[in-house]
Amino acid sequence: MNTTDSNFRSGFVSIIGRPNVGKSTLLNKILGQKIAITTSKPQTTRNRILGIHNLEKGQILFLDTPGIHRGKGRLNRFMVDQAISACSDVDLILFLVEANDPLGGGDDFILDLISKGGSPVVLLINKIDLVPRPALLALIDAYAKKFSFRAIIPISGLKGDGVDTLPGIILDLLPEGPRYYPEDMITDLPERFIVGEMIREQVLKQTRDEVPYGVAVTVESFEEKPEKNLIVIGAVIRVDRDSHKSILLGKGGAMIRSIGKAARIDIERLLGHRVFLELFVKVEKNWTDSERLLKELGYQ
Repeated sequence: MNTTDSNFRSGFVSIIGRPNVGKSTLLNKILGQKIAITTSKPQTTRNRILGIHNLEKGQILFLDTPGIHRGKGRLNRFMVDQAISACSDVDLILFLVEANDPLGGGDDFILDLISKGGSPVVLLINKIDLVPRPALLALIDAYAKKFSFRAIIPISGLKGDGVDTLPGIILDLLPEGPRYYPEDMITDLPERFIVGEMIREQVLKQTRDEVPYGVAVTVESFEEKPEKNLIVIGAVIRVDRDSHKSILLGKGGAMIRSIGKAARIDIERLLGHRVFLELFVKVEKNWTDSERLLKELGYQ
C-alpha cells in the first residue's frame, strides 16, 4: 500500500446510472479487459464490481453498479441497494446518462440521491455518436441547470470517443492516497464469480426476454489439471420456472450446447487455459423472491 511519491493519487469512483446506459461497457473499455458482462438487456449487472485502473501517478478504483430503478421483489431491491450504497463514502461519482435520452424522472431521482451523499459528481454523457451536436448541447445545458457537476464530459463507451482521456481527468479530482492494490490486479473478484457471470451473459444473449430475469449461475466445481493445460468447470444454471428450463436446454440440447460453447471461448480468454465446461440446469421456483435462496446465491 506504499506510494511511490507524495503526489500519488487514489480513490474510489462509483459509476452509477439508470439500467442499460453502458456502465459495464465503459468500465471494460477503460480497463482494456472484460471483467463485467454486457448485454442489450437492462439490469444485466446485479452485483457491485470493482475494477482497478493503474496509472503512473495514481490508482483509480472503479465501482460498477446495477442500474438504479424502482425495484420490486427481493432481487431487484438487492440490486438497487448495491447501487445506492456505492454512492456513499466514495471519492467521486460518475453519473452516466445517454445522449439520446432526455432528462427525466429517473435521472431526477438519481440526482436527488447523489446530492445527499456529498461526494463530487462528474456527468458522463454516453453514446454521443447517436445524436447531432445541437441536441447534445441542449442536453448538457439541461443537466447543468439541474446540478453543480465538477465536469460534464461527452463520451462514447462503445466506440471509445473521449474514454482515453477520462482516467487522467478523474485522477486530477482524486485526493492524494496510497496504492490500495498491487499493480498487476484489475479486480478483486474471484475467478469463479467472473466465470459464472460469463455463463449468465450467454444465457442473456441467447434466450428469449422472459428467461434472463429468473436466471442465476453458480460454479460448483473448478479443477485445474496442469499436466493437460486444462481447467474442468462444472456450473449450475438456476431458473425459477420449468418452462425456462425447457428453453435453456433447447431442442435436443441445442441451446445449452450453444450457451456453453460461447461461454467457454470467453472463459478460456480470461483464464489463459483450455477449458472443459459442463453445464446443468436446475429449477428453483421463485428464487428471486426467496431470502434463503438469494443468500445462497450470493445476493445478500
